Amino acid sequence: MTKASPLALLPLLLFLALFVGSGLWFQARGVEMAFYQISAPVAILPAIALALLLARGSLNGRIETFIRGVGDHTIVTMVLIYLLAGGFASVAGAVGGVEATVNFGLSVIPPALVLPGLFVISAFVATAMGTSMGTVAAIAPIAVGVADAAELPLLLTIGTLVGGAMFGDNLSIISDTTIAATRTQGVEMRDKFRMNFRIALPAALLTMVWLYYQGIGQDTAAQVNAPGDYQLIRVLPYMAVLGLAVMGVNVLLVLFAGILLAGAIGLGLQPDYSLAQLSKDIYAGYTGMQEILVLSLLIGGLGAMMKSGGGLAWLASAIDRLGSRGERSPCTGELGIGAAVALTNACTANNTVAILLTGGLARDIADRYDVDPRRSASLLDIFSCAVQGLLPYGAQVLLASSLAGVSPLELAGSIYYCWLLGAAALASIFVGLPQNLGRLAERPATDLS
Repeated sequence: MTKASPLALLPLLLFLALFVGSGLWFQARGVEMAFYQISAPVAILPAIALALLLARGSLNGRIETFIRGVGDHTIVTMVLIYLLAGGFASVAGAVGGVEATVNFGLSVIPPALVLPGLFVISAFVATAMGTSMGTVAAIAPIAVGVADAAELPLLLTIGTLVGGAMFGDNLSIISDTTIAATRTQGVEMRDKFRMNFRIALPAALLTMVWLYYQGIGQDTAAQVNAPGDYQLIRVLPYMAVLGLAVMGVNVLLVLFAGILLAGAIGLGLQPDYSLAQLSKDIYAGYTGMQEILVLSLLIGGLGAMMKSGGGLAWLASAIDRLGSRGERSPCTGELGIGAAVALTNACTANNTVAILLTGGLARDIADRYDVDPRRSASLLDIFSCAVQGLLPYGAQVLLASSLAGVSPLELAGSIYYCWLLGAAALASIFVGLPQNLGRLAERPATDLS
């Protein structure tokens, strides 16, 4: 049995210190996107070296432990999903899917529902694309135009966009956060989607009601025209991927089918779109996933090193000591999972990184406190999403504030959905809802830490 030791967690602390410390240093110097100047896959290298130094046994044995973590079945599956998700998002965007979705949505929004409609459009685009960053980049210029046309407060309008983007990213089956959360907990994406939906939907509905009343008194009768023409067939790949995923089709097959469908639409509707261009777009999607792919591999290895050194066992015992002060219940475990990923996200300013770092711990907590793994996957994604959408130094808020020319600190206070999502998640823990989706079949065994 592995002896519990807090020393095995030092590599993780070193990684966070380097990643967060560099971000704070660049921020103090006034550098834009300060927390993204030093990439996480580079910042983790000294942590891996420290883990190798602290580990017991021969050097070859330590390296073997690291390699086994890198080659873990969960990690490899995650990497394949990342690649296909990137390829699909790239191809679907290249054939006009994003523009068609945005233009269609803006063309049918009643003037009195401009803000709720903008939230829905952002949510759908993010769900379809699997990226809140891509959604913010695509829709922010349009949102600024909407704010001007309808004479709406700019901070409120951009906050609505970011909130919708975080809602969609949280639910999307091709989002890297969903992939990380489900794979680290060994559950199906459709089950996690259903768990998330039961918490996110009330928060989204409350947000839209609030946005509707916020818009009252503004000149929302102003005409808001779609910025261009659209063809609904270009939205079909997104709808197909979402529908097949909810039906429970294997996600690798879903994404592959989505790439083929989007490519076929491009070849059929765009005379200048060729097989050669299709291959370039797919590869561009692969390239866009490079950072998170490499980081996932390295974190898999680092997690295996920390687990073999007793780091996770020590954390689990610490949580046990805290939980023993009260009733040992799923509620305590769920609070522990939420707090762990939220604090890690606040340190790393990256929700995917936070999920990857805490996934192994969350799985262990879920086992100890009888938390349904589908529930733990949902809580990992929800709490990381809520925190990420409110960080003034997070990528989403920084990008949106930059495109709109507003203060990121002021913008964070206008992203009502993320505040309500966090409140809804906490309420669900204390109230005990949503209930589990029936008994879970035996969870696939993985060694991801």
